[in-house]
Amino acid sequence: MIGVVDVGGGERGAYGCGVLDQCLDQGIGFDCCVGVSAGAANLASYLAGQKGRNFAFYSHYSFRPQYMGLGLLLRKREYADLDYIYGTLSDAAGEYPLDFPAMQAAGKDFIIVATDAATALPAYFTLDDMAQDDYAAIKASSALPLVSRPYPVHGRPCFDGGLSDPIPVRKALEQGCEKVVVILTRPRDYYRSAKRDTALARLVAPKYPRIAEALVNRAGLYNLQLDLAKKYEREGRALIVAPDSIGDMQTLTKDRSEIEGLYAKGYRDGLAIAGFLS
Repeated sequence: MIGVVDVGGGERGAYGCGVLDQCLDQGIGFDCCVGVSAGAANLASYLAGQKGRNFAFYSHYSFRPQYMGLGLLLRKREYADLDYIYGTLSDAAGEYPLDFPAMQAAGKDFIIVATDAATALPAYFTLDDMAQDDYAAIKASSALPLVSRPYPVHGRPCFDGGLSDPIPVRKALEQGCEKVVVILTRPRDYYRSAKRDTALARLVAPKYPRIAEALVNRAGLYNLQLDLAKKYEREGRALIVAPDSIGDMQTLTKDRSEIEGLYAKGYRDGLAIAGFLS
């Protein structure tokens, strides 16, 4: 089995979108796809064979006030409207529908990583947890604390998967994958600092104490999993595909030229995958 992990990263996910579009152009298939946050959305379009779909979300739709912004924060107490992104735009009657029947017909394992809001433990959802116009699992995987409220999946409120399993390469290997492509959206030698997460944790703690703990520990977990991915790479079991730089891009940065540049880098860097899999 061949696996792919896309770690997401908000608007930085344009990089992973470029990598996967390159895979579509080369006819590269994966048996198991594991996605976190925007990475899950990227993989949904990849499995549906919809090249360019997610790039439209990063480079066009994300600039709409209905998508994310301070206006939404004032009106709805959420910076990003997950129902608009993965509902209004993505449903069968939406502006750019996700081809759910094609995604099902692909017949691949699809694992979406979220974080249980009560326990802060990983919550893993699959294609069986979704249906046409019901993409709650992807919404939950993308629900960043303070940016969005936790999103319920089958009545289970969840936050962004990056809090509990940010680089789920081990999950892919546990599924039986012999080789795994790991798509990062920061340079491969970037290690997280806990400083900003600790400040966010203080704001989250009164309502979600376990999530606050996860925020405090997120940098250490990310760094540990990055080292693990590098270990697997040295063993020939993984390939890390990561941008050489991301400029000024952060999770919520809306800069069209930077987004387009990251997508182009991902599309170029995706050329390395065929050789790894051969």
